[in-house]
Amino acid sequence: MPIVVNLDVMMAKRKMSLNELSERVDLTLSNLSILKTGKAKAIRFSTLASICKALDCQPGDILEYISNKTNENL
Repeated sequence: MPIVVNLDVMMAKRKMSLNELSERVDLTLSNLSILKTGKAKAIRFSTLASICKALDCQPGDILEYISNKTNENL
């Protein structure tokens, strides 16, 4: 998948646990875990906005596009 989720990186930078983020954005731990591990197939803009607000970041800090050319070299 060319979209990489860097949620764990932003959480570490903000020293925030999954439990704390879950409470702040009102999402279940399992849904946040699915997103954090990159297994999610979609995310609502409202959810992304809540996460960005809680982590004081931009969507681009959490989501990253990696081209297929880069993926082939891995």
